[in-house]
Amino acid sequence: MRAIISPGAKSAPPKAHNATRATLSLALSLLAAPAGADSLQIFGYSGYLGEWELTATLKEDGSTTPKNYSGPLSLKHVGICTQDGPEEKSGEIRVQMLSSSSRLQATLSVDGVDCGYQGVLSDFYNGIMSCPGREAVPLKLWIK
Repeated sequence: MRAIISPGAKSAPPKAHNATRATLSLALSLLAAPAGADSLQIFGYSGYLGEWELTATLKEDGSTTPKNYSGPLSLKHVGICTQDGPEEKSGEIRVQMLSSSSRLQATLSVDGVDCGYQGVLSDFYNGIMSCPGREAVPLKLWIK
């Protein structure tokens, strides 16, 4: 279908066109921005063979120094001894990061048990997770 343009019709003034373009540009840049500088995505493996996969998305709690983050976490057993599909657990993680340090401290709460973690940054955070009444196990975390 063709539009009929009468000879007396005028196009939109250039200022209106520029304002529309600027508004569209701003909207697109907001959509392309990351979820926020106040959030972290964590991925990791726990256990001597890395048999538990950990994922979490954390939000900053507003503290300044040290930076504190918390949010839900998901654990999935990815070891080869899984028989009826992977076992999955959920819980919460609280992370404390010092801006001047390469250390990370965390508390992971799963099934009513609070486990402590301290890791040192190399290519990733490498440390030990300790839970009451259980053997301490390695935990490697990547933060994005």
